[in-house]
Amino acid sequence: MRDVLQEIVAHKREELAAMRTKKPSLRQALLNSETGIIAEFKRRSPSKGWIKEEGRAGIIPLSYQQNGAAALSILTDKQYFGGHDRFITEARLSGVTLPILYKNFVIDEFQLYEAALCGASAVLLIAACLTKQECGKLLQKAHELGLEVLLEMHSEKELEYCELEPDVYGINNRNLGSFVTDINNSFRLAELLPKDAVKVSESGISKPETIRELRQAGFQGFLIGETFMKTPDPGKALREFINDVTAK
Repeated sequence: MRDVLQEIVAHKREELAAMRTKKPSLRQALLNSETGIIAEFKRRSPSKGWIKEEGRAGIIPLSYQQNGAAALSILTDKQYFGGHDRFITEARLSGVTLPILYKNFVIDEFQLYEAALCGASAVLLIAACLTKQECGKLLQKAHELGLEVLLEMHSEKELEYCELEPDVYGINNRNLGSFVTDINNSFRLAELLPKDAVKVSESGISKPETIRELRQAGFQGFLIGETFMKTPDPGKALREFINDVTAK
């Protein structure tokens, strides 16, 4: 006789195993990409207000993929960025197969489970939000859940977090306290990162020549959001940007 409870539990074990399975690799995608652009779905900013309130997660991320993005970043913070966890789920349901970064202010293990459940490939951990010990524990738990970690640093002092050996090392050009952006922050800190680190420059990138200069400084990834999202067609804007980056 069929035991429905055993069948349900067996299927639940399969679901949990799938959740823990490593998702598309952000690190590998950046190493394999000619441009390394992480295109961001960002509807709102604390400093600029709504950028694209009508932006739909079932349309723009897939358009990014179709127009050459190496990976995606999706804001999930509701209060300050107009985001939601379901935006990652909607992107996946629309056909997105690229690595997706869960972009939020992660301060608790519970958020890592949310990231894994909604379909993210990697999570952002911000040194400025966490002690080194807290960051280490969250990094370990993320890996247990099959998630990669992009560790974001802003200052020379925060570079001690590099000892945690994240999958990807991010340098934010924006001061999260004042929201002032300085692209030179990436150039200044690049040579202080581990030689074999996969490096991502975040914020303030709006010109193709900046990508070329950052590549020469050792960066493989470039997180760009507002430059594309403020246009009528973010996917088209990405394609034109990539064409300019790769133009000989």
